[in-house]
Amino acid sequence: MARYNKTTIENHLNIGNNAATTAVKGKAFEDLVCYLFDRVPGVEITQRNTMNVFNTEEIDVAVWNDKKPNGLYFLPHIILIECKNWSNPVSSNEVNWFASKLESRGRDFGILVANNGITGNAVDLTAAHNIIARHLERGRQIVVISRDEINQFQKTNDLVMLIKEKLCRIAVSGVI
Repeated sequence: MARYNKTTIENHLNIGNNAATTAVKGKAFEDLVCYLFDRVPGVEITQRNTMNVFNTEEIDVAVWNDKKPNGLYFLPHIILIECKNWSNPVSSNEVNWFASKLESRGRDFGILVANNGITGNAVDLTAAHNIIARHLERGRQIVVISRDEINQFQKTNDLVMLIKEKLCRIAVSGVI
């Protein structure tokens, strides 16, 4: 497993923290997400900030997953990632919007990387957690990764293991 460079992670986060505009703040966070996933064996960034044909929905990051044994072999070949570098938790409306983007593209799995997580309580399934649980009932899994979790990453296996743990938690308890 490849190691993550902590300085690179911190630099992306600092650029986002000190950005003068929300566009620069968002790009710094997307750059970080691309750095994290691009280092996972068999994963490559294929598209960024791509609008659908109707110009109504944008996908922040799309990756191709070759399903390498030491990578994300348990996930689909195409993974869509939504990035939210917000100072507050992501709301249920935004989580629902991401789930709708997945649905309109026939995807049953997606990753939401949210600087401050999502709103609500996972145990009580309130706010954004309720949206994720409702989509799980429809066969759609959404994994949420927060900045605090990213700060714990030492190597790519940490990201792989976090996603595995969250998928197991979703399957067993219905919550993230």
